[in-house]
Amino acid sequence: MALVFINLIVFIALLFAIHQLQTRDLSLSVRVFIALVIGTLFGVALQMLYGSGSETIKQTISWINIVGNGYVQLLQMIVMPLVFVAILNAVSKLHDASALGRISVLTLGTLLLTTAIAALVGVIMVLSFGLTAEGLAHGVAESARLETLNTTYAPKVADLTVPQLILSFIPKNPFADLTGANPTSIISVVVFAAFLGAAAIRLVNRDPEKGHRLIAFIDLMQAWITQLVRLIMALTPFGVMALMTKMAATSNAGDIFNLGKFVIASYIGLGIMFGVHAILLTLTGVNPVTFFKKVLPALTFAFSSRSSAASIPLNVEIQTRRLGVPQTIASFAASFGATIGQNGCAGLYPAMLAVMVAPTVGINPLDPAWIATLVAIVTLSSAGVAGVGGGATMAALIVLPAMGLPVTLVALLISVEPLIDMGRTALNVNGSMTAGTITSQILGQTDREIMASEDHGELQNA
Repeated sequence: MALVFINLIVFIALLFAIHQLQTRDLSLSVRVFIALVIGTLFGVALQMLYGSGSETIKQTISWINIVGNGYVQLLQMIVMPLVFVAILNAVSKLHDASALGRISVLTLGTLLLTTAIAALVGVIMVLSFGLTAEGLAHGVAESARLETLNTTYAPKVADLTVPQLILSFIPKNPFADLTGANPTSIISVVVFAAFLGAAAIRLVNRDPEKGHRLIAFIDLMQAWITQLVRLIMALTPFGVMALMTKMAATSNAGDIFNLGKFVIASYIGLGIMFGVHAILLTLTGVNPVTFFKKVLPALTFAFSSRSSAASIPLNVEIQTRRLGVPQTIASFAASFGATIGQNGCAGLYPAMLAVMVAPTVGINPLDPAWIATLVAIVTLSSAGVAGVGGGATMAALIVLPAMGLPVTLVALLISVEPLIDMGRTALNVNGSMTAGTITSQILGQTDREIMASEDHGELQNA
């Protein structure tokens, strides 16, 4: 217990050091990056001192989780209120109802297009590296994981159909969806808020006095939630440091080495998809270097938290404050991107698994018709994948059975799952911000001054 106490004293001292960085007028991006490096080094030091899986590390991490997991839970706390109020405020300000349809079509189209590309990249990576499911270790941990999949996850997706998925987007109890009761709750809240916003427009037209009072109240709620978001955002460096400490201290280097080819192939695939995003941004008149500099805090948080949904507040804030994307588009892109068209979790990953498994059941993964079918199924099934840790597992459990493949491989990769999931989540979030930026550019609604500015706006002093 004495060693745990010493570790926690060091951790608190590091938190204080990060707090002191605020007095040096450093931007949030820089402070978050410094926190990421410090957390990683501290976690590595803990593992070198005590060994992977030691009781001292377990007890230390259980206390550090108060900061890391606590920060993630604070973000999850504000996700639904933020999405609801942001969409309500944005829609109520629209004068042309058809604009809402154009925004939705462009945003969803971009997300699904990039997911299809990600699936194809996943296929290419597996074939290039010669990866296969044959010979992977199947130990106690893997067996337990497979049992969990069969009893917990599989029943939820066994009878999934596209019509049922579409119906799940329509809220039958919006108050339950506001609690995040379903995997598609975020989209349901978006739909509910959009209808309320449309009703507000009708009220303004039919009873201007009451309508304008309602719009003023919605503006007040928006300002209130915005201040709440910035209050939580100020804690980002502390949360990132704690999350990275946990990752570095608990990762098993041996397991990572044994599945090294899969890890390397995955990250090369993720890197290629970031390049695809850069190309799409360039084609719509956005400088990708400027874009990536401005979105770095969101990518860093997504990488360390492994939660697309928890990244929504920072996602929206960066799009509006740094990229000049209107609130309407930013809110739609961040919300849809956390559930539909996740490039990493629902695109790249399940496609890689399917190609690895195919030879073990006598399927030729080089068959163009089979590859085309896989890409189509991956793209369609990417709608509705929960934007939380484990979303990739859900996506794989939809895709593999749909292709007539066993789900065993999902369990066999358990040892490297957290490491790869970090990169996948960062790609998911980048995909949603790319979709928002592209939509804004195509519709000609981007604030050029904000986009071109080197000043990172109010987020800098969040």
